This record gives sequence, C-alpha cells and structure tokens, in this order.
Amino acid sequence: MRFVKMHGIGNDYIYVDTFTQKVDQPEKLALRISDRHFGIGSDGLILIGPPSEEGRKQGAHVRMRMFNSDGSESEMCGNGVRCVAKYAYDRKISTANPMRVETGRGVLTLDLWIQQGKVHQATVNMGQPILEPANIPVHITGVQQVVNYPWHPILDLRAQPFPVDWIKICGLEEQMTCVSMGNPHVVFYCKSTAKVPLEAVGPLIERHEIFPRRVNVHFVELKNAGEITMRTWERGAGITLGCGTGAAAVCVAGVLAKKTNNIILANLPGGRLALKWNQADLCVYMTGPAAEVFSGEWSD
Repeated sequence: MRFVKMHGIGNDYIYVDTFTQKVDQPEKLALRISDRHFGIGSDGLILIGPPSEEGRKQGAHVRMRMFNSDGSESEMCGNGVRCVAKYAYDRKISTANPMRVETGRGVLTLDLWIQQGKVHQATVNMGQPILEPANIPVHITGVQQVVNYPWHPILDLRAQPFPVDWIKICGLEEQMTCVSMGNPHVVFYCKSTAKVPLEAVGPLIERHEIFPRRVNVHFVELKNAGEITMRTWERGAGITLGCGTGAAAVCVAGVLAKKTNNIILANLPGGRLALKWNQADLCVYMTGPAAEVFSGEWSD
C-alpha cells in the first residue's frame, strides 16, 4: 500500500489514496500504522477518495475520512483537510481552486495558496459553530449555550490522580466553554498552559460522562485580545502538536466568553494558525500550512 506522510503545524497523519487503492478495515490499520515505534508514526490515518453521491451533489472534488491513532473515526480534522487539498492539487487529482472537500462535517471550501505549482498553505471555511448543548453534545441542561459555565462540581478536577495544587499552579479559571465544529470541544482558560499536567487531566476529561461522544480538551493562555497560546488533548489521539478544529473552537469560545476578538492568532506547540469568526456568515475561517514529509510503501 502506497502512502504519504503529511502534517499541518506538526499534526501528522498518514494519507492513503483510495482513488487507486482499497483499504480494508481502516480502523485496525490506523492503530498499527500510527504507532511511533512499530508503525510509521502519526496522529492517525486519513483516506483520500472520490466523493459520495451526496458529496458530488454539493460540488465536492474529493472526500476525506479521518481515523485517530486509537482507531476511532472522527468527523473532521482542520489540519488534515488542508493536507488533503494539497495532496489532491499537487498530484492533479483536482486542480480546482477553491477546492471543495467532503468531510464528516459536510463539504468544506478551501482557498489554496500556490507556490511554485504546489500548495503550501490554505484557508478553510470551517463552517458555523454548533453551540446548543444537546448538539455538541454535552449533558448540561437549563442553558442555551455552555459559556463561562462553572466546571465544579460537574468535573472533579481536584481529585486524584491529578497532581496536588495543579489548579493553583497553572492559574486555571473556574469556568469552561463548550463548542462543536462538527466535533466536540471544551475550552478552559489559565495563566500558564505549560504548567497544566495535560497527560493526566486530558484523558479523564475526554471520557467524562457529561461528554457522550467524548471531547477534545483545550487549555488556553491569553497573550492579548488578538493572540493566544493553547495546548490540546485530542479525542482519540492524546497530546498533539496542533488541532485545527480546536483552534477554531477556541476562536469562537474567546468571543462568546468575552476573552478575545473575532480575529486571533493561535500559537500551538507545532506552529501558528490564523483564525477569524466572520460575523457576516458566522463561519470560522482558518489559515495555516500544509507540508509533505515523505512517501513510501506499507507492507502487511
């Protein structure tokens, strides 16, 4: 099986062209291929293939399916969709610009930035955020939106096995905001993201019972109203260097929580993303790079 490894700000996936190849049991393949010691090493597997009949009706040029490193399938990946467009354009599967990519979130439009005949960056219309608790989903009732909502006592983040005094050490605020960008996100603000014990806190929040489809967990540090730093525990993958849908969710959360402007620069461990929650159409626009690392063959 031929593959290409690509990344967007360090959020790396193995990409397989299913226009010409068949992939059986992608859930199991994602587990094996993502292993950083016994496989190729990645945050997951993304299949690039022809759009479905419904996708074609909506003008899609290609389709992506995304599987996390634990084998679970996710609706969308903001960093991954930019790489899908780069793969399709650079290999002349489609030279449409803008390009439309079918995802589990729907058909998304990407404006491609071309340099020497290849895509080096893209702006993605990530669509409108979903804010109703039942549709995120998060099991919180009595509110129209989960914005600046007290996380205690719903989430007991003071209990073991969390490090003692970690909340005080990182300056964690006592509220959370929940947003869906087609996949669920929860956002916490703190004074220092570097001091959050993400490897301990992340998995327990991800699988907490109030999040029936699990959740992507983000800790955000404000630099000013137009710039933030964030760290992510990604649903199904763990700590990642970047999360595009998460950065889009953080952009929305910042406006709703009155923390940031509707245009921000997000600093993630793997690089930067520019985001805008456009008030005209209420869609979030994300701009970031897409890079190819290497290609090869996977022998089973």
